[in-house]
Amino acid sequence: MSEQTYAVIGAGPSGLAGARNLQRHGHAVVGYELGDDVGGLWNIDNPRSTVYESAHLISSRTTTEFAEFPMANTHVDYPSHRELRAYFRDFADAFGLVERYRFGTEVTRVQPADDGWAVTSTGPDGDHTEQHAGVLVANGTLSKPTIPPLRGEFDGEMWHTSRYKRAEVFAGKRVLIVGAGNSGCDIAVDAVHHAASVDISVRRGYHFVPKYLFGRPADTLNQGRPLPPRIKQAVDSRVLKLFTGDPVRFGFPKPDHKLYESHPIVNSLILHHLGHGDIRVRRDVDRLDGDGVLFTDGERGDYDVVVLATGYHLHYPFLDPALLNWRGPGSGTCPDLYLNIFSESAPNLFVLGMVEASGLGWQGRYEQAELVASYLTARHRAPHRAAAFEARMRGPRPDLSGGYRYLGLERMSYYVNKDAYRRAVRAEITKLGMLP
Repeated sequence: MSEQTYAVIGAGPSGLAGARNLQRHGHAVVGYELGDDVGGLWNIDNPRSTVYESAHLISSRTTTEFAEFPMANTHVDYPSHRELRAYFRDFADAFGLVERYRFGTEVTRVQPADDGWAVTSTGPDGDHTEQHAGVLVANGTLSKPTIPPLRGEFDGEMWHTSRYKRAEVFAGKRVLIVGAGNSGCDIAVDAVHHAASVDISVRRGYHFVPKYLFGRPADTLNQGRPLPPRIKQAVDSRVLKLFTGDPVRFGFPKPDHKLYESHPIVNSLILHHLGHGDIRVRRDVDRLDGDGVLFTDGERGDYDVVVLATGYHLHYPFLDPALLNWRGPGSGTCPDLYLNIFSESAPNLFVLGMVEASGLGWQGRYEQAELVASYLTARHRAPHRAAAFEARMRGPRPDLSGGYRYLGLERMSYYVNKDAYRRAVRAEITKLGMLP
């Protein structure tokens, strides 16, 4: 298409999807990756990887893989991080993406320049600034830990789940996990086999989804035409109670939201261990208290380790948040982008992977990249279609909720319904009509 290059920041699933789709459309790619290999989060050796030794997919293989590159290196339903790292390496090798990346290279600044975008990075050869026609930002959403401001002081160890790798760190210790997201529940289950005791502190109730229903991966059911939200919530809630029971019975508060209005916990093992007395549910933390913790119900527990499973902030430290129409990390908001990708105030700056949805998979991120590449191609081959797309971008935003009322939390601010989102993205790809 052009001698101009497009920068792709990150070599995880979204970054590889970006590089692959730019390649498919004939655009030159320069990739930047802090780690020494592809895989992003799923490369446990990556300096900012937050996966742990026991980590597996919580969505099944067939609903998660790239459609053009089925996961042939494994046939298990829920692959481990090792199998996923190998999958991404195979994907990158198959399409010649590795040689397009500069590994061991951290992007420190991205800013508009007269003829495009200036990307400043530091790597094996020192600091460099290079001009690119555009930038695809795909550095992930799970690298900047959210550390809550807890009152009081704690005499033991306290750290965020982003530091966790192996359960042996809990050997013989009294452990408190603060937060019951998917990572918090995974780590609590890991700790059971090593710790002296395991408690989990929760602020609200959750919906739990087992990995298998009727002998099949749960997310492979209902793959046809989506049911209306209220019907799906009613039907699935009844099915889940048959398989998992009522989480309130195990000590969790009653959820303050309906199923699918927040990301469910895909882990039924924690309910198994609660039922066996291996884990105890505690209320929200009131304050730290020396060698223990006081909870909001007035109870107290003694602990050696407090693990903060308190999530992550979106983190684009190399960008001025204004370029993303955003107040910045910790603001309780996410960048205001068309389809969670396009910035109206910063042409040729695109964000990939800033989207969460149950069942979206990597194919949903691949389609984001396909839309970006199609738009860039249309600017060369069919400017009128690109202009029409830009007009839609400035107009009313499509409803991506699918009719669900998501919780008003920062981590849910970029949550979408997978069916509504993929329809909207694929509709734009079709309108642009740029087959590679």
